[in-house]
Amino acid sequence: MSTFSLCVYCGSKVGHQPGYEAAARHVGTLIGERGWQLVYGGGNAGLMGAVANAVLAAGGRVVGVIPKSLMDREHGHTGLHELHVVDTMHQRKQMMAERADAFLALPGGIGTFEELFEVWTWRQLGYHDKPVGLLNVEGYYDQLLAFLDQSVAQGFVPAAQRPLLQSSADAVDLLERLARDAKMATAPDDYRKI
Repeated sequence: MSTFSLCVYCGSKVGHQPGYEAAARHVGTLIGERGWQLVYGGGNAGLMGAVANAVLAAGGRVVGVIPKSLMDREHGHTGLHELHVVDTMHQRKQMMAERADAFLALPGGIGTFEELFEVWTWRQLGYHDKPVGLLNVEGYYDQLLAFLDQSVAQGFVPAAQRPLLQSSADAVDLLERLARDAKMATAPDDYRKI
C-alpha cells in the first residue's frame, strides 16, 4: 500500500467542550507525524479546520473535497495540497471514500453522523472492506454506542456487523488499529491467513 490515507469526518463547529478541538488537533498531529494523508470535507472551520491544520503543521498531506454550495459556509480551506470543489454532496462523499484507505469519525453533527453511517452501511453490504472507526472523545458518543448495542439486542443490527464499527477513546490505539486493518484488507489472501 502506498501512503496510508485516512478519511476523517467531523464537525464544522468546535462544540462546547474544549476537548473536542484538542482531540481533532491531536488526531491531525498523529496523521502528519506518521506521514499519512488526510482526506476530509475541505473546510477550514470547526473541527474540520483543526484537524487539517494540525496535519499540515506536522508535515502531512491534506486532500479536501467540498461542494460549491459549502465553500462559504464551511470556509473552504485554500491552503491544502489538493482542494476539490464538486457540485454535490454525493460527489463529495464518493471522492472522499475513493481516496481513503480507512474512515474515522470525530465529534460532529448530522453531516458527520450521515457520513459515518453511510460508510459503515457500505462496509456491511460489501461495497468496500475498509475499516471504520469512531473516536469517542469525552464520552460524546456514549449514548450512540449504547443505542447501537440496543439495536443488536433487539435484532435490527446483526451481531456480526456491530464490530465493523470500531470505537475507542484513545486516538493512538484507534488509528493504529485502522491502519493495521487497512493493510490486512489490501494484503494478498496468503498474508491474511498468517
